Amino acid sequence: MAHLKARRPQNVDGDIYVDSSCIDCDTCRWMVPDVFSREDGQSIVWQQPETEAERLAALQAVLSCPTASIGTVEPPRDMKVAQASFPIPITDKVYHCGYHSEKSFGAASYFIQRPEGNILIDSPRFAAPLVKQLDALGGVRYLYLTHRDDVADHQQFHDRFGCDRLLHEDDITASTAAIEIPLRGTDPIQLAPDVKIIPVPGHTKGHTVLLYRDRVLFTGDHLAWSERLHQLYAFRNHCWYSWPQLVQSMKKLAEYDFEWVLPGHGRRHHADQERMREQMRKCLDWMKA
Repeated sequence: MAHLKARRPQNVDGDIYVDSSCIDCDTCRWMVPDVFSREDGQSIVWQQPETEAERLAALQAVLSCPTASIGTVEPPRDMKVAQASFPIPITDKVYHCGYHSEKSFGAASYFIQRPEGNILIDSPRFAAPLVKQLDALGGVRYLYLTHRDDVADHQQFHDRFGCDRLLHEDDITASTAAIEIPLRGTDPIQLAPDVKIIPVPGHTKGHTVLLYRDRVLFTGDHLAWSERLHQLYAFRNHCWYSWPQLVQSMKKLAEYDFEWVLPGHGRRHHADQERMREQMRKCLDWMKA
């Protein structure tokens, strides 16, 4: 819970504020850039919400903050409305789960609703309002984990929904030793006709990404959009295994067509396939340089 006494002085006056416990994960800023920004290494409220839509989005950020560093001066009467708005639709039965976990340094997780079985991508916080909403959407058949860093509350989701968990064997640790489906090798894995898992070692040895319907790419910590560079990029300063290997993995990924990049960390990006291919070429040029 955010504490009013720890409210950062850089916040503008008003109901919503960020306190000094912020870990600079960027969640609120990419979710609601019209309300939140960054100053002195932490988030702040630079403008209070002015419309009902902005207010709802700001409360969604409150619920998604992994460290509960965002608060309101007055108890929010509309918080139940915000809780019921999760998971947030993105495209084609693909949703943003919110409820980011501090265990994953605020990584985003996603949900795909599909008749053949719903897929949870990386683990959000095991929060009762979210679990209730996921249950209403048909539960979770698979919990796909892109890599070892963003597993968070995977065990609780498995215990609640009985879902099979997928993670590459090279990223399995003591906390994920009991997963049901270890992934192996470096060849693409066709989980279903509409779901392909592509190994992309680099950030970690066992990192993989998931391509859904040749449109939506869930990239974990492999690929994201940079507002500063205004392009797709990889995390050079947070590459835990091998940068040269990551470059090779990006070359392989550039052979696929997709329209959405939905990362765990970093900003999402949407473009038509031709523009996305151009962005991937630009990303590779940047990585080689």
